[in-house]
Amino acid sequence: MGTVVDDAASVEFHAFFERHYAELARLAHLLTGEADAADDLAADALLALWHRWDRVRAADRPVAYARGVVANLARTRIRGAVRERRRIALFWPRGEERTENPDVAGVVDVQEALRRLPFRKRACVVLRHAFDLSEKDTALTLGISVGTVKSQTSKGMAELQRLLGPQGDPRRVHAAMAARGGESGGRNR
Repeated sequence: MGTVVDDAASVEFHAFFERHYAELARLAHLLTGEADAADDLAADALLALWHRWDRVRAADRPVAYARGVVANLARTRIRGAVRERRRIALFWPRGEERTENPDVAGVVDVQEALRRLPFRKRACVVLRHAFDLSEKDTALTLGISVGTVKSQTSKGMAELQRLLGPQGDPRRVHAAMAARGGESGGRNR
C-alpha cells in the first residue's frame, strides 16, 4: 500500500507525463528520423525518469533533464543502428541509391538532410529550430556549453543549407522541421 508521499509523487509524475510525452516523442522522432522509435524512446525516457522521480522533481528544470535523457537514448539508438548497418554492409553491399529529379516534399528533404548531420549538430538544430529552445535551454538539455550550442547550431544550419541547395533557406528549414515534428508543438521554457 502506498503512502501519501508516494501517491503525491505518482500524481505529479502522471501530470508531467501527460504534459510532456508528446513533446519528448517529437524530439525523439526528429533526432532519430524514425517515427516508430519515437514513442519507444519517449516511453523509455519517462520510465527512467520515474525510477529517479525524487531527483528529477527536485531539479531546477525537469523538462530539460527529460530532454537530455531522450537525446542520450536517441544517440545510443543511432550508434547501434550505425553499427548494425556496417555489419550488414560487410555481407550485402548496396548499390548507390540516387534518383534524378526527385519529386518529394521539402519536409522529407529536411529530414534526410538532418540524418546526415552529426548527432550534436542535429540535436542543436532540432532543439533550437524545431522546439524553439533558447541557447541556454539547449545547452542544459544536451549537457554542453552555450558557446558549443551556438557554434554547433550555426555549423549545422550551414551544413543543412549546403545539403539542401537553393531551397535550404533557413526560414524554410525551420518551417519544415516544425511541420515534420507533428502537432505536439509548444514551448516549454
